[in-house]
Amino acid sequence: MPSSTTELIKQKLDIVEVLKGYLTLQPAGKNLKAICPFHSEKTPSFIVSPERETWHCFGCNQGGDIFTFVMKYENLEFGEALRLLAEKAGIELKHENHAEYRYTGLLYDLNAAAKDFFRKAFAAAPVAQNYLIARGLTRETIDEFEIGWAPNEPEALTMALLNGNHASPQDLIQAGLSLKTERGLMLDRFRGRIIFPIHNHLGKVVGFTGRILPQLDQGTMGKYINSPETPIFQKSKLLYGFWKSKEGIRESKAAVLVEGQMDYLMSWQSGVKNVVASSGTALTADHLRTVHRLAEELILCFDNDTAGSDAAERAIELAEASDFSVKIAAIAVPGAPAGSIKDAADAVKADPASMVRAVADAIPAPEFYFKKYLPEAGTPSEVMITLRSREGLQKLRLILAKLRRIASPIERESWMKELSRRTDIPVETLTEESLRGAASEGSAPRTSGSAGSGGGDGAAAVTPRRALTRQERLAEDLLAIAAAQNDFAVLDDCAEQLTPLQSEVLAVLKRGVRKSEDPAQDAMLDAIVLRDTSELPSAPHEIADLKAALAREYYKERRHILALAVRNAEQRGDEKELAAALAELKNIPAE
Repeated sequence: MPSSTTELIKQKLDIVEVLKGYLTLQPAGKNLKAICPFHSEKTPSFIVSPERETWHCFGCNQGGDIFTFVMKYENLEFGEALRLLAEKAGIELKHENHAEYRYTGLLYDLNAAAKDFFRKAFAAAPVAQNYLIARGLTRETIDEFEIGWAPNEPEALTMALLNGNHASPQDLIQAGLSLKTERGLMLDRFRGRIIFPIHNHLGKVVGFTGRILPQLDQGTMGKYINSPETPIFQKSKLLYGFWKSKEGIRESKAAVLVEGQMDYLMSWQSGVKNVVASSGTALTADHLRTVHRLAEELILCFDNDTAGSDAAERAIELAEASDFSVKIAAIAVPGAPAGSIKDAADAVKADPASMVRAVADAIPAPEFYFKKYLPEAGTPSEVMITLRSREGLQKLRLILAKLRRIASPIERESWMKELSRRTDIPVETLTEESLRGAASEGSAPRTSGSAGSGGGDGAAAVTPRRALTRQERLAEDLLAIAAAQNDFAVLDDCAEQLTPLQSEVLAVLKRGVRKSEDPAQDAMLDAIVLRDTSELPSAPHEIADLKAALAREYYKERRHILALAVRNAEQRGDEKELAAALAELKNIPAE
């Protein structure tokens, strides 16, 4: 018999089922494994034990039960984690700790009561209903996402909550639902606005966004206003709709990011079920960490204007730094009047299939940069002439800076060749220009060739190591095993799967040398020879598994690169290059 409420909750909830709501779990013997959500890693070190009802990450050395996981993941105190899990388990809790309940539990209760108030007001407000229907939302979508209406009255919500929820004025202010004027009067924060409830990852309402009706907009306040930061609502961590879309994201391994609630709702309604919205706030690393637990690819679909294009560019850099594969979906409706399609919501209203089509046709980030910064028309020679201008050269250097940030050396080289083709500038010249640009930025580009020159004072340059791809990490593990055993024959059958830099380091190691004058080589040598040998697999079958995983990653990358080569050859009509790429693609082992 359970001795406490926590034990009863653990009996009723399966840790695997709870964590599946957050992570992609894969079988690992009698346990399950996943990419750890609490630190950056590529090889899963997060282990869940159904037998012990516990989890542990061997990468960051953290662990615990379902309570510690939910507390850490959702940034909750124990009392609130207890409340959430009790609700999931169908266990009713008594508010024994009044102070703790007032800190967070009451905030959830007040937000839920406010949502119900807004929903009831919406049912009696044809003006609000007609506005959303005119924007293209169906009644089913409106009901599914619990959209409401804040009456255009000074204290309608405040009085309703004070009278029916045993709450104080200070409670309503802390919840972000009411404001206090200089004269001490209480006012509703949201008045005369369509209300979009914001849910946390578990589906509980934690805040709201209010959109003023056009006929009430006098230009004296923002078109949209959000709830303020509260103990249960941090907008830098929450993505609108994630609680609904996380299964679609997990299944597709991709997330479509749009800007606002209407973009999200219209996209969802049109069939794009892996969409999330930043709700008009700046995209943050916390947002991306939330998505990256479930997805490897991020598809950006921002507003169809200069501001949207610039926002997409910033998001690309942030997402690539978070190790996403990034694509851009262009909003377009053939035949639509010029300037009529401003965002995803407009596109779906004009053509319900447009968003599905845009996501399917999304282009890689480098292609987006080419379209944005290269001349739109002309032969490669004509483009090169245009780029000789000061403005053209600046744009070319900007593209080169973007390409330098691509993690995969193979993919980076492929896009450099494509840039060469489009501009009629030799790859060698582009590489030289890129190196100059990197030097002026004060950092060496991530190339796999020779190292840059040292400083004039003879001091050794320090080359910080970027985050490794999974393929690079696996290959580096094998290099470390070979170095620890001083037996490099283990790499004979997978030498082609090493990066050029890793091949250079292997040659150094075979010579019995453990230092290099090349900063890039030396940084890798440090990572290899200083590894704790106890953490490395040593059994033949473990090494074989490691090599098999490396082969899978290598061939996956080759398939990707060859697909790009096929596409480029088809676009140019280069039959010889097309035949060569298809022949190599045919010979790559199936997944």
